[in-house]
Amino acid sequence: MLNKRFLYMLIGVVVLITIPIFLNMVVFDTKPDSSNEPSTDESNEDGSDSNDGKQIYWGVDSASSVNNDLKQCVEDNFGKPDVWGRYLGDNKGVSKGLDADEVTFLHKNDIRILLIYNHFRDATGYDHGAREAKQAISLANDLDVPDGVAIFGDIEPKYPVDSAFIQGWYDTLAASDYQPGLYGVFDDGSNLVEAYHATKRKARENTIVWTSYPQQEITTKENAPKYAPEGPDDALLYGWQYAIESDKCNIDTNLFTKELLDALW
Repeated sequence: MLNKRFLYMLIGVVVLITIPIFLNMVVFDTKPDSSNEPSTDESNEDGSDSNDGKQIYWGVDSASSVNNDLKQCVEDNFGKPDVWGRYLGDNKGVSKGLDADEVTFLHKNDIRILLIYNHFRDATGYDHGAREAKQAISLANDLDVPDGVAIFGDIEPKYPVDSAFIQGWYDTLAASDYQPGLYGVFDDGSNLVEAYHATKRKARENTIVWTSYPQQEITTKENAPKYAPEGPDDALLYGWQYAIESDKCNIDTNLFTKELLDALW
């Protein structure tokens, strides 16, 4: 009698344990709704792409002013840019300077502005670098560019360059309300890279570099390459102009890190 009672109790305990498990598995579907799971698509809500854990943004630059026609040309043929590189001040025969109406237009369309300064053809001498930086600051002030925005000095491959110029550019901009930046073809062994390496450590480690090396093919935003710029190891290597001189829309194509976006207008 005792053994039979014990057997009934054991069966009851087993039933009490198994019923909730059965109900959970069969009656209540607790499998997570796949619609609530994080997307595996590399594109983020802010328009950036994930690239080895980094947020990467696609953009363009142009020597001509941005109006609705040019913006539409870029969007129709390449995609919507997150960043648009434009020049400070007119450089006759080379580039049209950014103006207040263009600033308003770009910001209205949620496009960040990258500021480029290209009013020199010789990048040598400390005093020369400081003078060019002062002129860049003056042009930025004329446009009411806010504090903290980077200004990129454009050092083209054919320009003579030395570390003194880069140091003068850096010192002057670092002492201003703006951040020092440099654009150029930073390929290993070039005069530009050698000059950069010869500057003081503080300048090397605190200059934002936008490199045009290596060069690839023009692509759409969707088909942009993996972010793989080359430049000085100790620089803030935040931008890559991966292709230049598109046949359509007359633009160059770029990739930028989140850190660079924080230094744009």
